[in-house]
Amino acid sequence: MPTLHFKGKSVIETHHHTVPHHTFELDKKLSVLDKGQEPSLDGNLIIEGDNLLALKALLPTHAGKVKCVYIDPPYNTGNEGWVYNDNLTQPQFKEWIGQTVGKEGEDFSRHDKWCCMMYPRLMLLKELIREDGSIWISIDDNEVHNLRALMNEVFGEQNFIATVIWQKMDSPKNSAIHLSEDHDYIVVYAKNAENWRPNPLERSDEMLARYKNPDNDPRGSWLLSDLAARNKYEKGRYAIKTPSGKVIEGPPAGSYWRVSEEKFEELDKDNRIWWGKSGGNRPGIKRFLSDVKKGVVPQTLWTWKEVGSTRHAKQELSKLIQASPADDVFITPKPVKLLKRICRIASDSGDLILDSFAGSGTTGHAVLEAHADDRDFVLVQMPYDDKQQEVKNVNLCETLTADRVKRVCKKTSGSFTYAKLSDQPLFGDYRDLGDKLPPYDDIAAYVFYTETSQQWLGSDRRTNKAFNKKIGRIGEHQGTSYYLLYRPNQERDWGLDLDFAHAHLKDDPNPQLVVYCEKIALHRDQLRKFADDTGRRVRPMLVPFNLK
Repeated sequence: MPTLHFKGKSVIETHHHTVPHHTFELDKKLSVLDKGQEPSLDGNLIIEGDNLLALKALLPTHAGKVKCVYIDPPYNTGNEGWVYNDNLTQPQFKEWIGQTVGKEGEDFSRHDKWCCMMYPRLMLLKELIREDGSIWISIDDNEVHNLRALMNEVFGEQNFIATVIWQKMDSPKNSAIHLSEDHDYIVVYAKNAENWRPNPLERSDEMLARYKNPDNDPRGSWLLSDLAARNKYEKGRYAIKTPSGKVIEGPPAGSYWRVSEEKFEELDKDNRIWWGKSGGNRPGIKRFLSDVKKGVVPQTLWTWKEVGSTRHAKQELSKLIQASPADDVFITPKPVKLLKRICRIASDSGDLILDSFAGSGTTGHAVLEAHADDRDFVLVQMPYDDKQQEVKNVNLCETLTADRVKRVCKKTSGSFTYAKLSDQPLFGDYRDLGDKLPPYDDIAAYVFYTETSQQWLGSDRRTNKAFNKKIGRIGEHQGTSYYLLYRPNQERDWGLDLDFAHAHLKDDPNPQLVVYCEKIALHRDQLRKFADDTGRRVRPMLVPFNLK
């Protein structure tokens, strides 16, 4: 398979592994909660912060849980004012950090910057998506070719589903120098194409209107289907006699009847053949509405009449939020009907939908209006726009994204938790926990995920029967038990010694034990003898130095 090469790729391919792990601070005041409900990472969630850091922070709780990802990243048109700000110190990135990405002909590394920005985010998104999930990405001609190449590398060429054409303009752009660009793309990949299946779409009123019942058949409305087909069928050539006595010698030249003579007679007896009102027309097959699938297979051409245009999207936003700060920033929001269609095709009841380039919050708006009772969303949005909002000091996530969703919640009885990405990572340089030690549960969730790639069920004994904080046993997975001996104080280390091993580890139901601790007071020979005596093999790990 051909691969895409760009400046910085050798560094950025593994950057998602080195992104520091942050935690979330839940803000009850900015949340919209039901009476008695407390802020939680479960359910609807709006996250304020850099989406690369936020995606990494979501892994311990949301990895493998997202059914549908929709993102609307910068199109890299040269007019968006986006800045490459990922925390990289290598020489090839120093000239990029904090610099607005320029236009074609002015910034010869603009496509490299875009690829470097997208690559680690796609890698983290892939970890968050379920095995039967999918990702939908809006893009235009500026980067669609690079996006396809990146997606082939990250998700696999075999998991490409389709490229949807969205007619975003409802009238031609007469100011265009060459051609009026009336469409965008939505590139669709599955986590695993063999596991992913789209939901059918409901038939439109126009489709339903095609079904008639001119013969008052008690089975209801039907659509006439041609009896002739061009596919070669050995039994598809025979003469047919109409009710009026006219003989039709066979199908038109170069075609075949699509059913055998025996099947045709069977259909005719069942009144499933239509001869026209005179009874002498060439026959057709009646396809009853009650017999066809409840929905139609999604197509790849979506018109503005079906899913809205950019003009409709701007009207929706301005109607909902007057005098919005989005006027200068989100000049091309997406219409709600577009996101409703994506959610309808790519998710089911109980599923989670993630948008890590949330912008004005259209995805949350769409989920609440269409699926408030049975689907959840996670939105991630930076607090400030790179180009303008640092000067204006307007927090876009709070005053636009969350405010829009809050207004929709009032109409739909929806709710969400507002979370802020912590200022400091869970670990400092050289795996230093810092002066303010992280809570036990934050470290436990991180340890369990890095070891098992599974969500830690937490300290609630109803959901995590394996958890026992008194002895530091945080859980088990596939025959291995996990321990965390850690006290969030500066007074005394919780160490792994022979007394602890004999008191708590020798009777563990699993033969493999992984113990994260603040101090190791056992040497190799003692661990080997303990394994021989008890049948329990212990792998000690130091907190925080051995945390990935």
